[in-house]
Amino acid sequence: MTLLHISLALLLGGCAGGERPGEPTGVAIDDSHPSSAHSSRVRFLVLHYTDEDEATSLEILTGPRVSAHYLVPRHPDRELGAPRVYRLVDESRRAWHAGASAWAGRPHLNDSSLGIELVNAGPDRPSIEAASTVAWAPFPDDQITALIALLRDLIARHDIAPTGLLGHAEIAPTRKIDPGPAFPWRRLYAVGVGTWPLEADLARYRRLFAAGPPPLATLQRALAAWGYAVTPSGELDNATRGALRAFQMRYRPADYRGRPDADTAARLWALLARYRPEALVDPALIAPSEATPGEPPAPRG
Repeated sequence: MTLLHISLALLLGGCAGGERPGEPTGVAIDDSHPSSAHSSRVRFLVLHYTDEDEATSLEILTGPRVSAHYLVPRHPDRELGAPRVYRLVDESRRAWHAGASAWAGRPHLNDSSLGIELVNAGPDRPSIEAASTVAWAPFPDDQITALIALLRDLIARHDIAPTGLLGHAEIAPTRKIDPGPAFPWRRLYAVGVGTWPLEADLARYRRLFAAGPPPLATLQRALAAWGYAVTPSGELDNATRGALRAFQMRYRPADYRGRPDADTAARLWALLARYRPEALVDPALIAPSEATPGEPPAPRG
């Protein structure tokens, strides 16, 4: 299989999802009446790190067991006039990058996502339970610059919502930790890519949860409303710990021990208020109110 070295200049200049599939045999296809009633099958962009160097990453991701649509090198060269990334699987095809996964009620994310791998070594040890003892490989500035250009193109062409940009840990939190707490999610948000809570919402919910986090079953409902495959059992099970850890890695990377706490709850409710305000209509997700106990705070746009 020949790997295509594709510059982002070419990607941004008109790549519309890949090569046309082969024509059926035995019939004459007439394309003179195209319909306007269609949309992209892609709903999510899923970010990964490879945990390998570039050469090994290419070897692994070109099959036969696993693949991704794109691979972003640590230091993309510019010999083609723009940062070069590898396209390994055409966007019209299903890559094998997500594995057993779910988000926002959708299982099998391979079916509805594009997978983007970043060459990165990840953590310096297999166990990440003791957060203070783990060192994470950084993501170089030019790698993130190339990634942002690629994401902007994919988001525009596939009409991806801000909530559709995900990390592998979010869709498979009991199995995966990538892209990890060193990944600069906030930098992406600063240029209009992905999600982040509004400071005003965050301050409000910090006040509302000042006495402590909500009951665990309520926190689990909020995690499920955000997208995680979590059941509101009231038990701190593996699925809940994994979801909390994935959430904290993305939105509070200084502490990602997977423990429920008031700051995590404040960030989660602030995100719901901004991106999924309909979820806060659920009486089970009403945050405590300093002025009127039980009164839901007004969602912010």
